[in-house]
Amino acid sequence: MISSCRTLAVLMLMAASSLVGTTTSKAAEPLTLLLDWFINPDHAPIMIADELGYFEAVDLDVEIIAPADPNAPPRLVAAGQGDIAISYQPQLHIQIHEGLPLTRIGTLVGTPLNSLVVLKDGPIQSITDLKDKKVGYSVGGFEDALLGAMLAKHGLALDDIELINVNFALSPALLAGQVDGVIGAFRNFELNQLDIEGQPGRAFFPEEEGVPAYDELIFIAKNDRLDDPKLARFLDAIEAGTQYLLNHPDESYELFLNGGEELDNELNARAWKDTLRRFASRPAALDESRYRRFAAFLEEQGLIKDAPDVATYAVELER
Repeated sequence: MISSCRTLAVLMLMAASSLVGTTTSKAAEPLTLLLDWFINPDHAPIMIADELGYFEAVDLDVEIIAPADPNAPPRLVAAGQGDIAISYQPQLHIQIHEGLPLTRIGTLVGTPLNSLVVLKDGPIQSITDLKDKKVGYSVGGFEDALLGAMLAKHGLALDDIELINVNFALSPALLAGQVDGVIGAFRNFELNQLDIEGQPGRAFFPEEEGVPAYDELIFIAKNDRLDDPKLARFLDAIEAGTQYLLNHPDESYELFLNGGEELDNELNARAWKDTLRRFASRPAALDESRYRRFAAFLEEQGLIKDAPDVATYAVELER
C-alpha cells in the first residue's frame, strides 16, 4: 500500500512544484513552524506534506517544533523567533487586542472543535440542567465567554454555575466527578477519550448554541513578514498535503504514524477519522465575513474593544 502511496505522491509533487513555479534544484530555504501542541491528527496536512516531500517541492526546509508551553508559539513568532505558528482564531482576536503584531495567513482546521461536554449517561441531558452545577475549564477569558453565550440561549448565566479551573485535565476531571461538564473539550479528542474509558460523552456545540462559527486552527505570522514568499509556498504545500490525505486517508494515516511510535494508539486512530472532514481544503482562502462576525461576538462579550478592520489582522496572501 505504501509503495502505491509513494507513486501517487510523486505525481502530486510534480503538480505542487508546477503550481508555485519552483523546482527542487534550488537550495531549500529554512522555515520554522511552531505547533500549538504535541503532534496529533490535527496536524495531519503538515505531517503528510513533510512525509511526501511537498515542502521540498516548493524549496522549503521546514523545521516542525512542538512547544513545551502551548501558549508560547504566538508570542515567539511575534518576537521574530519563528516564521509561522499554529494558533486559534478566537485567541488571535484577543492577541491583536493586546497589541501583538500577528496576522492570520492560512487555515488548518476550518470548523470549531471546541465543545461543552458532559457524560452521556449523567444527570446533564440539556444545557438547562447545568443550573447550580460545576463546569471545568482550561483557559480563562475566552472559554467562559463561550460558555456564557451558550448558557444565555437557555436562560442561564455564568452566575448560575460554578466554574472550576481543571487546567488541561478536562476528561479526568469529568470522569472523576470533580465537575458536571467541561468547556473547551475538543469533539474529535475528548469524546473519543471518554468512549475509550467506557464512559461516553455528550457534546453541545457552540455553533449550534448562539456562538458564531469560526476557524479552530490557523496559521499566523508576524506582520512585517507577510511579503516573504516562503509563506505562500508553505501554504501551497499544506494544500497539496490536505488534498492527498482527503483522497487517501488510510495511506495517509500510515504516513502519519512515521512521526513516532507514540502516535500509534487507539485515540489517534479514532481522532484521525473524526478530524479529516474538518481540514480547510483551501488553506490560504479567507472568509472575511466570518472573522468580522466573530470579532463582533467577542466585542459583545467584552473580550475586545472596537473590533479592528479584518484586513489588519487576517489576509489572503498573493501568489
